[in-house]
Amino acid sequence: MSKKIFITGATGFIGSHLCEMSIRKGYKVIGFDRYNSTNSLGCLKNSKYLNHMKIILGDVRDYDSVHKAMKGCSKVFHLAALIGIPYSYISPLAYLKTNVEGTYNVLESAKNLNLKDIIITSTSEVYGSAKYLPIDELHPLNAQSPYAASKISADQLSLSYYKSFNLPIKIIRPFNTYGPRQSSRAVIPRIILQCLDKKSKKMILGNLNPTRDFNYVEDTCAAYFSVLKNKKLIGKTINIGSNTNISIENLAKKIMRITGRNLKFQKNKYIVRPKLSEVDNLTCDNYQIKNLTNWDLKINLNQGLKKTIKWIKENYTEYSDRYEI
Repeated sequence: MSKKIFITGATGFIGSHLCEMSIRKGYKVIGFDRYNSTNSLGCLKNSKYLNHMKIILGDVRDYDSVHKAMKGCSKVFHLAALIGIPYSYISPLAYLKTNVEGTYNVLESAKNLNLKDIIITSTSEVYGSAKYLPIDELHPLNAQSPYAASKISADQLSLSYYKSFNLPIKIIRPFNTYGPRQSSRAVIPRIILQCLDKKSKKMILGNLNPTRDFNYVEDTCAAYFSVLKNKKLIGKTINIGSNTNISIENLAKKIMRITGRNLKFQKNKYIVRPKLSEVDNLTCDNYQIKNLTNWDLKINLNQGLKKTIKWIKENYTEYSDRYEI
């Protein structure tokens, strides 16, 4: 069987790490991401594995582009998506076109090319504010942003392809992932960059109260391969997380302790979600993946934060905007 794996969203944060892990595991990688006029390879631009993979720039919203690029592959990791929640308030339609129509193009191409393994990437945001903790896979879905609504739609479309066409779908639902190369729009890089900026006098954030289940990117990527190996998970959705949580305030305090800073908090109203759109608490129930596969966390939050701080410190100039406030 072909060892070629097709990875959409390949030049993004998680996608780039997944491409590299795939190479280390002996797969031939076809990375797919959005065409741009400068041929930018995003997070893969400095990868030492770049010569070992083929990158195709196209458009996940275009069926022909996806179908042609996917030919010859036997497996798909689908990560391409618009993920920024604030922009989903401005342009909900862009999220429907990329996240729903893009997923349709991946599913339809995989069906027509008779692929053997298709892993679709979901998000813990589909659960909304927790009705109970920890959140298992049976928790009700509750879209509190256009982004979450588009991801629920994509998940349901994927499951319909399993039920209607017997397409071997598995849905991975990661809780919050962090690590090297993540955008400064994400909360952990935002906090770290302010700590590393010697001119910073205050820690400027949005809502400090929500809790999140944070997971280091290498652990999240390892989960893809544990799920990939398990045929019992076809047609299933599986959570990826640590079964712990931390508030944004305590997360910021932890990072400040590690970096030796003591900044006073200042709320920026422009990065606070609308009240009904804020997801208050997320904690993953990871019983299913730990029980059904060999996956487990290898890097705890303290270790992961230290690794991420070190990487950001060494690549500080990569963040030309430093952090968006």
